[in-house]
Amino acid sequence: MIGRAVGFVSLASALLAGCKSARMPDDDTRAGGVNALSSAERSAGWRSLFDGATLNGWRGYGRRDMPPGWAVVEGALTRVGDAADIITVEEFGNFELALEWNIAPGGNSGIFYRAVEGPEAIYVSAPEMQVLDDARHADGRSPLTSAGSNYALYPVPRGIVKPAGQWNAVRLLVNGNHVEHWLNGAKVVEYELGSREWQQRVENSKFKQWTPYGKAARGHIGLQEHGAWVAFRNIRIRPLP
Repeated sequence: MIGRAVGFVSLASALLAGCKSARMPDDDTRAGGVNALSSAERSAGWRSLFDGATLNGWRGYGRRDMPPGWAVVEGALTRVGDAADIITVEEFGNFELALEWNIAPGGNSGIFYRAVEGPEAIYVSAPEMQVLDDARHADGRSPLTSAGSNYALYPVPRGIVKPAGQWNAVRLLVNGNHVEHWLNGAKVVEYELGSREWQQRVENSKFKQWTPYGKAARGHIGLQEHGAWVAFRNIRIRPLP
């Protein structure tokens, strides 16, 4: 197991090193570099959820510790081996979340919000913004399950996600029942939790079997373990009233 984990870490380092030329546009102007907040962000109420050096502030879904398989690799919160879904220690109600993700070829992951512990799996309660290599994963064939979608409920337009091996920038706005998904500077999804349209879409999906789905007003931010190497950085949040 140790040898396998070392292999995953080596792969992660190689992939991240290969992506250094594919930096997000705001990396050059971010005060202090990757994972650091600018003075303007601090003034606007943003704070970091990942310090770029430790796993502080995160733990496994349904557990007190951080599951094996997640590590900090070259300043990114990275799934490097067999793992489990992770969540923030804190809970959030209304907020704007921003981060960057990078995934391996054929990879699949996700960003959950307002996750409530108790159900055996995080997706029983928490809606998901899809993280995916659209070009190589089967989910990329449908806009409903492609990168940036509200997974299986609200589709995304084509041509916005960057390929595997490049950093994609996310902004996720959750304010009351209003939710917006932004990917690489473009708003790709917008919906109202609990609306008639939302309820109809849930009823026509696999989520209809789970009563708690999408109903929490407050919960954890989650990152999905789905069998692939994936990395997250510049994870920051701006709580809203």
